[in-house]
Parts: sequence; C-alpha cells; structure tokens
Amino acid sequence: MANPLKALGDINKLRQQAKQMQQELAAEDIRIEKGDIVVVISGDQKIKQFSVQGITSDEAVTVLNEAIKKSQELAAKKLSSMTGGLGGMFGGGS
Repeated sequence: MANPLKALGDINKLRQQAKQMQQELAAEDIRIEKGDIVVVISGDQKIKQFSVQGITSDEAVTVLNEAIKKSQELAAKKLSSMTGGLGGMFGGGS
C-alpha cells in the first residue's frame, strides 16, 4: 500500500518548485522593440514599460496589466473547472 504521507511530501516539493520557478520568472525581463514601440514584460507576465515614440505611459502599463490579469484569471477558472479544482494543490491560489 502506498504511503499517503509520502504523497503529501511530493506535493509539498512540487509546490516549492513551482514557487521557485515563479520567482525566477518574475526576475526575468523581455524587451521587444518594433519601430517606435517598446514593451518590457517580466517572465511572470507583468508589463514593466510601454512606450510609443519615446513617450512612456504609466496609464497604458496599468491597463495592459489589468487586461493580462483578467485573461489569466479566466484561463485559471477554465482550467480549474477542467481539473476539478486541483490547481490549488500546487499553490495556484496565492
């Protein structure tokens, strides 16, 4: 018979690995330049800079981040309904 406590340890290890990966992603920046448009986004999908023709817009950054957050929430909700809510097991709710 499988040891249920070992399974909990495995889940805990996966949660720690997922948290570590999230921290590593947040530390990475991707910079894309096309013509006069510059976007800098972190690996955890947060817009850090948005400028057009050298003019930076903090309001645009806020709106873009809100749109990304809403799309991530929608994706998480759809995935959660598909997996029966198992996503929280890996720290998805924090």
